[in-house]
Amino acid sequence: MTILRIATRKSPLALWQSEFVATQLRAAHPGLQVELVPMSTRGDEVLDRSLAAIGGKGLFLKELELAMQRGDADCAVHSLKDVPMQLEPGFALPAILVRADHADALVSPRFDSIDALPQGARVGTSSLRRQAQLRARRPDLQLLDLRGNVNTRLARLDAGDYDAIVLACAGLQRLGFGARITSRLDAPTWLPAPAQGAIAIECRDDDAGMHALCVALDDAATRTCVEAERAMNLALHGSCHVPVAAYAQLSGGQLQLHGLVGSSRSGVLVRAQASMPADGAQTLGGDVAKQLLACGAGALLTESAEPDTGPFVS
Repeated sequence: MTILRIATRKSPLALWQSEFVATQLRAAHPGLQVELVPMSTRGDEVLDRSLAAIGGKGLFLKELELAMQRGDADCAVHSLKDVPMQLEPGFALPAILVRADHADALVSPRFDSIDALPQGARVGTSSLRRQAQLRARRPDLQLLDLRGNVNTRLARLDAGDYDAIVLACAGLQRLGFGARITSRLDAPTWLPAPAQGAIAIECRDDDAGMHALCVALDDAATRTCVEAERAMNLALHGSCHVPVAAYAQLSGGQLQLHGLVGSSRSGVLVRAQASMPADGAQTLGGDVAKQLLACGAGALLTESAEPDTGPFVS
């Protein structure tokens, strides 16, 4: 392989992540040439509707996978939280990099915490998971949809469209906006999306050369944690259509997983947690999913699968 080509979305964050992976690959394999192949996806182009309404986060992957199938790219780089629980046949994730900050961030120019927001404050987020946790904590807040890349979302906040917005800490930090974080919304009180903060490399399952190059970047501890989170999500049939949150921590060979299912309409939250040895990540994810269902998560998942007839607020 003379040049390794990475398919990537065109957003600033996606380009940052892909260039970061390219740098890591060059360092791991001196002499390897790596170039980016920026592409536009439907998930990036349709901004007047929620992701759930237009087909989910898998829209961010499809065009990149087609490029690999055509031979126009050798691999793709993703935020792992955007990757469906089950990949399309013929694809694999040979490397999951060391996880960055897993937490969400409240960003506000005037208020230093969720509790400090005034009655009826306007908070922007397109995530049903974030909406459910906000509603549980502050049912008085006015939750408004917010799509677009990180720069666009910050610009809308600065223009006065919102009193606060909620974004991922990792995305802000990677783009140099770490100073904009007003407060971290941290586990276990506030749970992130499964695999939030982790970057994954996707390639064709039959591309042994690509697998061999990527394995040097794989972080075993991160893979173990996100496997538990994603296994829980898979057992719940989770997607961006349903408010599912999860966070796993590995300590002394023991893996602990916190899980949550919520309602973005009522703010009702169901929580569960469990732990087991690290080699049981997928079993742990399934166990926490069973606990959540036993506590009533099924009704919330059914509710979230039903269309919301309320107005879309941009």
